[in-house]
Amino acid sequence: MASTARTQGEADTGTPSGNRWLLVAAGLLLQFSIGAVYAWSVFSSALQDKEAAPDWALSKVEASLPFTVTIAMIFIGTYIGGRIQDKKGPRIVALSGGVIYAIGIILAGFARGADQLWLLIAGYGVISGFGLGVAYIVPIAMLQKWFPDKKGLITGLAVGGFGFGAVLTSPVAKWLIDQDPTQPTKAFLWLGIAYLVMSLIGASFFKNPPQGYAVPGYEAAGAAGGEAAHEYTQGEALRTPQWYFLTAILTLNVSAGIALISVAAGSAEGIGGYSAAGAAAVVGVLAIFNGAGRIVWAAASDYVGRMRAFAAMLGLQGVCLLIMPYAQNAALWFVLAAVIYLCYGGGFGTMPATAGDFFGVKNAGAIYGLMLIGWSLGGVIGPIVISTLLGEGDDPDYQLAYTTMGIIALISVALTFITKKPAARRRAAAA
Repeated sequence: MASTARTQGEADTGTPSGNRWLLVAAGLLLQFSIGAVYAWSVFSSALQDKEAAPDWALSKVEASLPFTVTIAMIFIGTYIGGRIQDKKGPRIVALSGGVIYAIGIILAGFARGADQLWLLIAGYGVISGFGLGVAYIVPIAMLQKWFPDKKGLITGLAVGGFGFGAVLTSPVAKWLIDQDPTQPTKAFLWLGIAYLVMSLIGASFFKNPPQGYAVPGYEAAGAAGGEAAHEYTQGEALRTPQWYFLTAILTLNVSAGIALISVAAGSAEGIGGYSAAGAAAVVGVLAIFNGAGRIVWAAASDYVGRMRAFAAMLGLQGVCLLIMPYAQNAALWFVLAAVIYLCYGGGFGTMPATAGDFFGVKNAGAIYGLMLIGWSLGGVIGPIVISTLLGEGDDPDYQLAYTTMGIIALISVALTFITKKPAARRRAAAA
């Protein structure tokens, strides 16, 4: 039976050690396009520039709203996309999400001043945020089914492209903004078209493995004898305390990291002493660490354990946030920010594999898609708290803002010590 399943799999996508990696490349392309959302701080700075963009001249809180709404909408998209994917397959869901995301970005390009902030929020925030969520969950759930033998590494790669999305987008967005600095939003038209093309190409390759698919030489825990690992439904997962613990850990990890990300360009100037152009460039470079963290921490968690990895990520972010206000040196500011980005990205790379360990991968789209409410909650909490604590004056209170977020991150480490696998999964792993 296993031989038959492998033959079917080979006829469909090539050998497990070969063409299944093409699906990873396709997933990375899709994630790269939607991950460009992390370049928002470049737009945020431009929209606050009273001299260059007088029609906008937004406050810090106003400039954070489109990004905050985007992150808040992701959960709705991942919840719906995850459930549909588990029933209808990944391709149609990913294609739909990519199109919706691109349409939202393009619509945002038609906003022409502070009186049309609502259009920027509706396009970039509501519509693109929803489409982003629909598309984001697909490669994560799909690739766990293709790579049961490399769960941590593959989920890190699956979301690695998302973290790298701002690497190219930040300098490109800055260049597009500089073409007409009075209307920074014009850049969204060209970016939206590019995102549409990339999303459609990547998503067109998506598909689930055939029935009975197996990786030669790999046996899941409990498969050789003893108790089989229980595959939780979404309803069953929601009745366990572990689902809520994991969601809380994700929320807190997101809150800590995204607090910096949402104001990275401004903080680079105000604390590190970068120029406006230098700050935009450094945001793009930092996105490399966001993407790399998703792969590095996810792969490391395969060896050190999921909860130990999360304890390290939260602890490192906490320490770096506490030091950040005093890093009045470009090099030190960059090192601290790079560690925070690395750990922030690591949470997204590690949590899908953690959820798979705790609840199984059969219903990964629905279970992890719903768990991403932590991303939305953290994406609202982090930017709002830090922008409020920084204040609206010309002398932001960096010490209060970053110290508060650092303490929250350090306290959060305690959660990792009380979160264990459900008993049914622990018994199967020990069998």
